[in-house]
Amino acid sequence: MTKEEKTAIMTEFALKEGDVGSPQVQAALLTARIKELTSHMQEHKTDYASRRGLLKMVTRRRSLLKYVNSKSRITYIELIKKLGLKR
Repeated sequence: MTKEEKTAIMTEFALKEGDVGSPQVQAALLTARIKELTSHMQEHKTDYASRRGLLKMVTRRRSLLKYVNSKSRITYIELIKKLGLKR
């Protein structure tokens, strides 16, 4: 992921100017990395180290989304729609 792509994601999901640490931004960045790694895994099926990293990222995203859901159901639903995830 290039720096420009990362900055674009941060500005799209930020709650306020300069927000880089909110759970929404973190989940969006993880989603982008997960998509990249998923395409890598389709090519390299026996790359077990990358598979482990992918599973750790998915778990981290799941916990962030669970936290957002516990704080505000409406925000959670909007975030899921923006990210294109199914729940």
